[in-house]
Formats: sequence, structure tokens, C-alpha cells
Amino acid sequence: MSILLIHPPVSKPCEPPPGLARLAGALAGRGAACRVWDASLEGLLHLISLPLPLQGIWTRRAVKNREANLAALRSPEIFHNLDRYISRVKDISHLLTAQAALHDAELTLSDYSDRKLSPVCSADLICAAQHPDSNIFYPFFSLRLREILEHDTPRVIGFSINFLSQALTACAMMGFLKRENCRAKIVLGGGLITSWLRRPGLSNLFAGLADHLVDGPGEEILLCLAGCTDAAADAYAPDYTGFPLDQYFSPGRILPFSTAAGCYWGACSFCPEQAEGNPYRPLPVAAAGAQLAALVQRHRPRLLHLVDNALSPAFLKSMIKNPPGAPWYGFARVTPELQDEDFCRQLRQSGCVMLQLGLESGDDAVLAGLSKGLTIADASRALRAVKQAGIGVYVYLLFGTPAETRLSAQRTLDFTAAESRHIDFLNLAIFNMPVNAADAASLTTGAFYDGDLALYTGFQHPQGWSRSQVRRFLDREFKRHPAIAPILRRDPPFFTSNHAPFFLRTVLAGSIHS
Repeated sequence: MSILLIHPPVSKPCEPPPGLARLAGALAGRGAACRVWDASLEGLLHLISLPLPLQGIWTRRAVKNREANLAALRSPEIFHNLDRYISRVKDISHLLTAQAALHDAELTLSDYSDRKLSPVCSADLICAAQHPDSNIFYPFFSLRLREILEHDTPRVIGFSINFLSQALTACAMMGFLKRENCRAKIVLGGGLITSWLRRPGLSNLFAGLADHLVDGPGEEILLCLAGCTDAAADAYAPDYTGFPLDQYFSPGRILPFSTAAGCYWGACSFCPEQAEGNPYRPLPVAAAGAQLAALVQRHRPRLLHLVDNALSPAFLKSMIKNPPGAPWYGFARVTPELQDEDFCRQLRQSGCVMLQLGLESGDDAVLAGLSKGLTIADASRALRAVKQAGIGVYVYLLFGTPAETRLSAQRTLDFTAAESRHIDFLNLAIFNMPVNAADAASLTTGAFYDGDLALYTGFQHPQGWSRSQVRRFLDREFKRHPAIAPILRRDPPFFTSNHAPFFLRTVLAGSIHS
């Protein structure tokens, strides 16, 4: 029984989707016939190639240079000059934006939205399925799906939906399959589907469109549908052989890899992982290391992207003992190990080129209120140790949490400015309250945005520190600070942390030890 796994538009087209690769690995490990299709990458390339009314200097330049711009993003040279990189990326994204304007939609290299339909409204998702030809990607996916159905005749079609930017097009694709009288069973899974299924009060979601909705990992149900008698999801390595690895928008192959589902810390009060009750399911450390080494040997990536919520100290120690043989980066918590400069130097020797650190705040009271399990002193020591070891630092800050006040936000600004020499990149976010968050029960809540599938709830801040005030503080004070503004300007547009490591000298040099 053949299975078609689809990654629908839109997600960042810089690396293959790890979820589909993991599912493909499980199926291949049991001998089940499987085909993967990154429809997001292909769909974006299709739209970029289409003609446009040549109105305006920017559009004419972007059309004229589109092939050269794509080639530049797949070459290391452009990453030596941030200004030239930004110009090329914005030109490519402008082509998508211009195409979307013809369809009453908004589209960039990292996001897609429809001005008439909302991905958090179930009625709008059904409408997208009923009128698939209204979707901007319809000319592309209708042709490609017909070709695939005629050639392969899959008995199962799985959609991996992880982002809101994928939901409307996934539904349009399902609606097209129904219109074509496709008899394949439709399976919906991915992070977004899991989040929706964990929402209280939802029932009969996607009735008439999908045969199965998957809450959590999808290996077992796909193995069952493939006819495998023992459907236990063994720890098979992800399979990237079916993906066009050299067509992604990156200067070399990036392989994403997950060592665990969930988070080993699992205590942060603001985190959707905790609100949704996602369990921590790690691979055995030895198995994760062996799979990574095998993937490196087979595909020779320029970079490994470890996509865990937080890499465990045990896994980091295993990377030091058995380096994977390629540069790598990922999220890590501030632990005693990362405050040890010798440990960080060993991490650097193992190939670690960048760590993403979710510090969230520069105020100890806020960190305690968020159950982060660290102090500002811990964070400062870690930033200095990691940077001194030659590892890039990408810091994440979160504003407007229930524990934060205007004064504590100012302390975060002061902390960030004081540590600016040890920070390469910054991500600033305004807090969204998950609908299932424990904190929501003690607050006055209301609609965050319209839609019965909304993942977040609005809330009245207990300190009166409203979203509008937070946004004003960030725009007028935080982002304009002379020590912080240059860091923010270094962040690669659209691709952000996915491309950030390539602006670190040693990654493009191909060295993991210098």
C-alpha cells in the first residue's frame, strides 16, 4: 500500500521538513512504500517563476534578477555580505508578495494568509476546501496532484500541518482531492493538528475531509494503514532521500533532526508544550548520536539543525564524546554546563556553531514567575562562556508575560545592553497566552482573535502592562538602544535563526574546529 506524505505551503524553504522525514524513515524501516512531497518548496518556486505585470522599479528588478537571486541564496558568497543578502532575499519575497496581491492574499518567504479566510476559523477552512480553485497555489497543486495520482495511485495521503500558514492551502488540497473523487484515506497530523485536538470543546473537526486526525506522533497510525502487523513506532532514523536537498534556499544542505519530542524541562509556565500536556519522549542518547552520524555520512550536510525544544545536558555531553562530523546548532537551556567555559569549548570542538538560548527576561522576579529555573547571574555567565568558546549566541526574549511589569521590562533592556557584546542575534516576542495555560484560570480573559480554532486567549494583564504598551516600549525604547539596534539589524529577514549560523565565519569556511 503506497503512502503519499505532503508538506503543504507555506513554511520557510531553507531545509526539508523534519516531521515528514521522520515518518518516511519509520515507513521505510518497515518496508512500506512511501513518497514525500515538499509542496511548500515547490509551490514557492512555482510562484517565483511566474510572469508579473512589470509595474514599478522594484518589481522589474526582482523579475529580471530572480534566477540570479535564487542562485545567490544557494551559494556561500552572498552570506559574506549582509546588505547584499538582505537585498536578494527581499527581492525574492517581493515576487511572492506581488503574486499574492493578484489573489487578495499576503505571501512572503515565511508566511501566507488570505484576506478573506482565517486559518483559525473552522468554517473558513471548510470554505477553502469547498473552493480550492480560489487558493493562490491551486494552479500548481492541482496539476501536480493529478500527476502524482495518475502515476502512483496512493492509498493513503498524509498532510503534515505544523503552522497556521499551511492550514488554508492544506484544506484546499484536500478539497481538490475530494473533487477528483480520490479514494485515498486522508490523514491529518503535525503540530498544529495536535494543538487543535488538545483544545477543549472541539469535536468533529474536518468532518468529511479527513479520515484520521493524529494527536501527537503519527508513525503508528501510518504503519497500521500501511498494513504493518506490528505498528509500534520504533526509533527509525529520518529518511531524507526523497527530498530535493539541493533546491532549498540555503548555501548547502541543512538537515533538521530531533532527539526528543516535548521538553525535558517542561516547567515554563508560558510554554504551549506544558499547556497541551505534551510528554517528553527522548531517543536514547546513543541511538540519537548514531542516527546523526549516519545521516552526516550519507548526505554530507553543511549544517545540522537540532530542532528540539531544548537539547538535554545528557545529549550535549554525548555530542562532545562522539561529534557528529558536521557543524550543528539548536536550542539549549541555561544550565550549569553552559556556564562552564571548558564545557563550552568542548561543545565548540564537537561542531556546535550556535546556541539558541531562551532567556525570556532580564529580571529575576519574572524568571521565577515563569518557572525558568535560572537567574540573571546564571544567564550572564552562560552568555560569556558560550561566546568566549567561539559559539554564536541567538537570544530569545519574551515581553508582556503576566509576571512582567514596565520596570522589569526596563531591567531586561538594561541586561541586554550590558551583555550586548556576548549576543550575536536577538528575537523579540510579545507573549501570547495559550488557551490551555494554567495561568489563564486566574486572569480575566477574552478573545485574542476571532475563530473557534484560536490557539491563544486574550487576557487582562494583572499589572496593567498591556500589549499596546509593550509594543510601544519595544519600538520606541528597546529597539532604538544604541547597543541593541545593531544586533537586531543582523537578524536575517524571513529566515532568521535558520540562516543566522551562515553569518558565522566557521560555518561557511567548512570548519568545525577553527
